[in-house]
Parts: sequence; structure tokens; C-alpha cells
Amino acid sequence: MRFDVLTLFPEMFTGFLDTSMIKKAHEKGLVETSVINFRDFTTDQHRTVDDSPYGGGGGMVLKPDPIFAAVESICEHEAKPPPVLLMSPQGAPFTQEKAEELAHHSRLIILCGHYEGYDERIREHLATEEISIGDYVLTGGELPAMVVMDSVSRLITGVLGNHSSAVDDSFSTGLLEYPQYTRPVEFRGHRVPDVLLSGHHQKIQKWRREQSLLRTYERRPDLLETAALTEEDRFFLRRLQEKKHS
Repeated sequence: MRFDVLTLFPEMFTGFLDTSMIKKAHEKGLVETSVINFRDFTTDQHRTVDDSPYGGGGGMVLKPDPIFAAVESICEHEAKPPPVLLMSPQGAPFTQEKAEELAHHSRLIILCGHYEGYDERIREHLATEEISIGDYVLTGGELPAMVVMDSVSRLITGVLGNHSSAVDDSFSTGLLEYPQYTRPVEFRGHRVPDVLLSGHHQKIQKWRREQSLLRTYERRPDLLETAALTEEDRFFLRRLQEKKHS
């Protein structure tokens, strides 16, 4: 996977790219990242990347010309241009499903906005899709870009030490993840559930599935509307509902 990130603040990515999992992914050659300052693609003396909006109003709007030039430069030799992701609070919500979809690409271009917003021609004629990481507004698109890069990178084979870690994560199955425990068996009077110590894999899998359903039911019941549920899952959920209303 290659990420090409267009930003006015490349220095924000230094710590992120040189730490933890994402650093190891680069060292293994599984992920490559190019952070590009699109101010370098301006043509005027003052290297202007923004201007006041037509029609009036507060704030400044990012100009289309330097951003178009930057994207066209890095795609110059591409037979098929990669997806161009626009980080924007107006975009579609970023989900685990979207991360899995993006992980199938070999290259992604990510545009990080700043100031009041983008010239609409960037949205309409350059970006292939807009992505939002939540219903709130940030100073710029750099943090959302890092969220997308982190979420997508961990799905690439070999990035995580244990592939099942990504498979079992919350949202990967449409449900929240089951509770996890490690040593010691007892800590301050709180004991690890006996089933996890039993060595009976079938019982452990059943317990984990039920705990995942329970946690989702209690914390994110909206996810159950679209999750792939078995008849056994539905029976368990009906029991939870009956218990709740008894």
C-alpha cells in the first residue's frame, strides 16, 4: 500500500509515521508514504493556496489550481489513477467496512484541507470520494488522514503480528469485540471467567460470541440492525430482551 498525502503541514505526520505499527509496516516494506506540501505547486510569488470566497463570507477557501497540479503530478505515469480521498466533515462516515474496501487498493491519495473549506471544483472534479471521521469539525484534515491510514494499514497482510487480531476487532464482524483477559487469573478479587481457563475451544467460542452480542446490545444496539446474525444469535438476543422486560 502506498499513501500519497497532500497537506500544508507535512511536519504533523513525522511522529505518526515514525511510531509503533505504522513504523514497522514501513520497515517491512508493506506500506510506503509520501507526504507532499501542495504549497510547492503554487505559481505565484507569495505561494498562495487560499483566497476569500466569491459571494462574501468569513474564512478562506483552498484554491483548486495547486491541489489539482499536485495530484496530476503524482499521477502523471499512472495508467489508472488511484482513489483520491477528500477529508471533509461533509463526507460519508468512515467505517470498518470502508477501511476494508480501501485496503484492497495498492495506492491511495489523501487530501487534507484547512481553513474554511475547499473550492467546490476540487470536490466535483478531483476527489473520488469524501470521508468524515465523525460529526464534528477539526482545524484540518491531517488527523482524519492519520486515522484512515492507521485503520487501513492494519488490514494489510503482514502488518499485524497476528492476522486474527484484525479479524476479531470490534466492527470487523459487525459487532463489538468480546471482553479480553490475561494474567493473573485473579486480580484484586476479580477473577477471569472460568470458561476461558477450561481449554474447551467450542465453549470459549460460544462464550465469546454471546459476550460480543451482549456488549453490542448494551452499548451499540444500532449495529444489530445490519450485523450478520445466525438463528442462535437471534435466540440469544431474544432472551436478553425478555430478561430486560421481565
